[in-house]
Amino acid sequence: MISTLKLNDGNEIPSLGFGVFMVENDGPCEAAVTVALKAGYRMIDTAAAYFNEGDVGKAIKKSGIPREEIYVTSKLWMQDYGYEAAKKGIETSLKNLGLDYLDLYLLHQPYGDTAGAWKALEEAVREGKIKSIGISNHTEKLLKNLIPQMEILPAVNQMECNPLFQQKSLRKYMDQYGIRMEAWFPLGHADKNLLEDARLVKIAEHHHKDVGQVILRWHLQEGIVAIPKATSKSHIEGNIDIFDFMLTDDEMAVIRSMDTGKGTHDPEDMSNAESLAKLKVHE
Repeated sequence: MISTLKLNDGNEIPSLGFGVFMVENDGPCEAAVTVALKAGYRMIDTAAAYFNEGDVGKAIKKSGIPREEIYVTSKLWMQDYGYEAAKKGIETSLKNLGLDYLDLYLLHQPYGDTAGAWKALEEAVREGKIKSIGISNHTEKLLKNLIPQMEILPAVNQMECNPLFQQKSLRKYMDQYGIRMEAWFPLGHADKNLLEDARLVKIAEHHHKDVGQVILRWHLQEGIVAIPKATSKSHIEGNIDIFDFMLTDDEMAVIRSMDTGKGTHDPEDMSNAESLAKLKVHE
């Protein structure tokens, strides 16, 4: 049974979810989500820019699991930023997923009219179309610019986060607002420097687990929501098998000491805005 974590809006979020970034629509994504739901996952993380909301919706519908038991996250793409455009973007996500509401909806990138888009997300919360709202790829600097323009604070900030890039400073800043860290690339995008690190291998052997399970358990004990992506049945099932052991204080300290402070993506690099703006999620 996956544990849950409290958000600053009073809602609860599963501590572990299933990500579908770069999993193709029209079959592969539906199949992967179906395996994940059967394995016990109850949070699915998709996005308009993943082009697979349709498959996620199909898998949920066919699962036979009551809607209220599945936590669904999607994200608004920057093409739909600005108040009016964002309202349509929200409706499009709901339609693609075949759902009446979303549990969590995020601003996918920190560029463009984020304030206008956020107003539309706040309105959707009041209308009952979205339960919780948040952001993704927002550093402390970017958050400081946006927070004064918000009526509802973000419940979640989805960021690159793993033992080699622990986002300690950002997490400390977010704590004052109760914003929950959610990790993309929690396993370091299969980085061998992480997955083959001797310190993690030793901890894994001690618990009769694999390194990936140890890393996901670290996220859990740090209070960070993790959304690992996997397509093979063995990896999908393995990633959820982290609730029957506990890392010791010493083991947590070892993993905390691995932080390099460097990730693979810098949201404050404005050249990202230019390249990402070329991606269109609709005509």
